[in-house]
Amino acid sequence: MPRDRFAARRDRLIRRLRKTAAEALLVTNETNVTYLTGFSGDSSYLLIGPDQAVLLSDSRYTTQIEEECPGLDVTIRSNRQPMTTIVARTAKRAKLRRLGFESTSTAFAQWEKWNQEIASAELVPIAGLVERLREQKDRGEIAAIRDAVTSAERGFAVLRRSLLEEMTELQAAHDLEHTMRRFGAERASFPPIVAVGPRAALPHARPTGRRISESPFLLVDWGAEEKTGYKSDLTRVLSTGKISSKLERVYRVVLNAQREGIAAIRPGVPCRDVDAAARRVIEKAGYGRHFGHGLGHGVGLDIHEGPRLSPASEDILKPGMVVTVEPGIYLPGWGGVRIEDDILVTRDGCEVLTDVPKEFDQIVAG
Repeated sequence: MPRDRFAARRDRLIRRLRKTAAEALLVTNETNVTYLTGFSGDSSYLLIGPDQAVLLSDSRYTTQIEEECPGLDVTIRSNRQPMTTIVARTAKRAKLRRLGFESTSTAFAQWEKWNQEIASAELVPIAGLVERLREQKDRGEIAAIRDAVTSAERGFAVLRRSLLEEMTELQAAHDLEHTMRRFGAERASFPPIVAVGPRAALPHARPTGRRISESPFLLVDWGAEEKTGYKSDLTRVLSTGKISSKLERVYRVVLNAQREGIAAIRPGVPCRDVDAAARRVIEKAGYGRHFGHGLGHGVGLDIHEGPRLSPASEDILKPGMVVTVEPGIYLPGWGGVRIEDDILVTRDGCEVLTDVPKEFDQIVAG
């Protein structure tokens, strides 16, 4: 990714920072540090304001920072210097009177240490400033997400052809992750979910030793992370045996709900309205109380980020946002159906980035 993109991001952040009570912001969320600098390591902060942008790190990363963040000011602490001390010294050197910090990702114990040691500046809590910038992806980010989608799709195509009755959920999940890596993924976006039959009623089921043969269908929720950290997130249901009328009925309701949700996506639409468009279909079919989560979420450097598609969301869709649309119906004791795709909000509507078969007559594994 070109270096000037990170500088442009920092410039946008500074413009937003001017509207707060803080003179500078201490960025401690590692994903936000990566977004603003390109640095892929950990245990490092970025202190940024109109007159400074300083990456605070340690000697383990000296060479890595030179490679990943050329031209960025860096302060390297010794192994005898706590990060809090370096932050205090940097803030004092910059003559800051009001230093913002990321309140949603700062532990109270950490705040106490800063409050004691950074005596030269008042600490100002700031929530979501960088995260809101991250919601709208640029062309490079969208291209990276497309790559993550491709690796995920290719891995799943191999899995559905190679499922065996004696395989366990855990074996299938491991095979899927391994195959995605073979097709270029850095890793899985998250531990893949493979849930057989009744376990598919658990939205975040963990793979177990249950065998594929123990039920005529299974749910797979998976995604790939590409080399710069951008992720994809998909869910499909596969039939491995005789298809029941109940599975067909529930599946068709969920698929219709997803279609309605996707059709509602365009710039300027409140996210809660997109959720409502899909939720109405499920409620009308009599399954409303069995759809207990929001319709979707943003995806990018984090697998769950803004905006949120839910009844309580106050977010508004904007071009460049990438969101999941994943309605589900979960029936304890029987199982669950969820269908999930990644959607790009365009200038005049949306684009479905994922292209894994999902019509009812396409769900048979093999």
